[in-house]
Amino acid sequence: MAKRKSKKSDWPIKWVPKPSPGSFMILAMIGFLVTAYLVLPISTDFAVALMVVFAAMFIAAIISTTKAPLMK
Repeated sequence: MAKRKSKKSDWPIKWVPKPSPGSFMILAMIGFLVTAYLVLPISTDFAVALMVVFAAMFIAAIISTTKAPLMK
């Protein structure tokens, strides 16, 4: 049986966050507020699910803002 050539692995690759546009954070905040004021009285389960999604979007935008490399 032939020996395999050992390849140098590029793994693990360092995780680098990508910068997101400012509209992403604004959309997360507006979506959370609209859901809290308009959807919550109609359907509690659906509103909570949407609020979790918009909160996750906001956290992702904060991470992207603070950890992303500066563009030159």
